[in-house]
Amino acid sequence: MASYDPAWLEGMYNNLARVKNHPVYFERWARESAAARDNLPGRIDLPYGAGPNETLDIFPAPVPDAPVLVFIHGGYWRAMDKSQHSFIAPAFNDRGVCVVVPNYALCPGPAEQPVTVPGILLQMVQALAWTWRHVAAYGGDPSRITVAGHSAGGHMAAALLACDWKAVAPDLPVQLVRNALSISGLYDLRPLQRTPFLEKVLKLTDADALRASPALWPAPSRGQLYAAAGGGESAEFIRHNAMIREAWGRNTVPVCEVLPGLNHFDVVDAIADPAHVLHRHAVQLLEA
Repeated sequence: MASYDPAWLEGMYNNLARVKNHPVYFERWARESAAARDNLPGRIDLPYGAGPNETLDIFPAPVPDAPVLVFIHGGYWRAMDKSQHSFIAPAFNDRGVCVVVPNYALCPGPAEQPVTVPGILLQMVQALAWTWRHVAAYGGDPSRITVAGHSAGGHMAAALLACDWKAVAPDLPVQLVRNALSISGLYDLRPLQRTPFLEKVLKLTDADALRASPALWPAPSRGQLYAAAGGGESAEFIRHNAMIREAWGRNTVPVCEVLPGLNHFDVVDAIADPAHVLHRHAVQLLEA
């Protein structure tokens, strides 16, 4: 990976530079998310742990024993917030789905308590364990949890499907995460070690990059991952999308799609659009 030119890596991975009008997306997501929190009976900032940013929002389904969608936001593990992604909830609530949106600490963190990508992954493990233990109180069926995520969140969605839950705690089921949807996910973190705008923030060591790269792990023994990326994304994001199917196989990754006309941010809108195939993929996983 050290042979990759830093300028080339910057062009491949810096989505804010690639999508010049990205502030328009962020402003609209914040506006629509605030409206969702105003209009839905959500429970906001529930603690799933005692560490930094260890809170989540729940938007209960209007029916009991509902399938559960946990949506993990992107931002390269260094930016964004769950409050910008409440807009995901209404379309799924309308389908009788309970939606959970967790937060996590952001890299690099303070000097006295640095935040790492493996550490964030462990926070998401904790958030999913909390969800399994408590979501029934909010109308969710803990045996029907699907995780979806975008970009860094897509990376974590894949990782959570592969988690050894019995090693986390003996009360957890073997298949805590039933299925996963990864949108513009990153599966081999080694290129990010040399990407200029990320290397000093993420501070990925060789060991951390290896142990936090799902494409370098064995395929999960249970559940399915659907992988999707926008057709307007960089060649590297499209390569990552294909990589996880190559690593885990078609049985585990039966859907691996490049969605025409979508950039790195349009693709997030697609999951919240009931008319879009990406939304239908999420529903299919939830109902499986």
